[in-house]
Amino acid sequence: MGSQNIIIYKFTGLYQILEELGEDLNLNITFEDREDFLNEKVKNFNNYLIISNKKYSDIHNQFVLDNLPINIFKLIEKINIEFLKLQFNIQSEVRVNNYTIDLNSREMFTKNIKLKLTEKEINIITYLSKSDKPVAVDELQEKVWSYQSDIETHTVETHIYRLRKKILNTFNDTNFIISEKNGYQIK
Repeated sequence: MGSQNIIIYKFTGLYQILEELGEDLNLNITFEDREDFLNEKVKNFNNYLIISNKKYSDIHNQFVLDNLPINIFKLIEKINIEFLKLQFNIQSEVRVNNYTIDLNSREMFTKNIKLKLTEKEINIITYLSKSDKPVAVDELQEKVWSYQSDIETHTVETHIYRLRKKILNTFNDTNFIISEKNGYQIK
């Protein structure tokens, strides 16, 4: 997961306490009180949490600690939970071309346009997006549906047809899933 970086923003008292505990926490702790420096600082971190004592609307990965006093062990637990939430959210988003797919909400979106997807549609898209060559219908049957390839069915074609139609109607994208002579592909 990499090093966990905590930036204490405009909360001097908390910074002094956590800095004193320092190495025992196994966290990289820094302090910032200017927003322009804060924005520069977060560019250097992949895994960070900003702790402040009030909510700032334009700050991401923020944890507001406004219910004080707090037991130090409870604070460490809350910080660890926040890092787990951040990691979960990072892992739940998949980029495919110009789109983001949120695996938790089962939505595909770009800019301000969202499309609700079924779990099977997400599985089709993620499987196709991981392949650099066209994927045959029988491979999709086996990997996405767990069907044996000797079963005669048009399930894959029907699902792809409906999925393409949804994507066309929502995003006006005719080339998201391409039919090749030996299967389907997302380029």
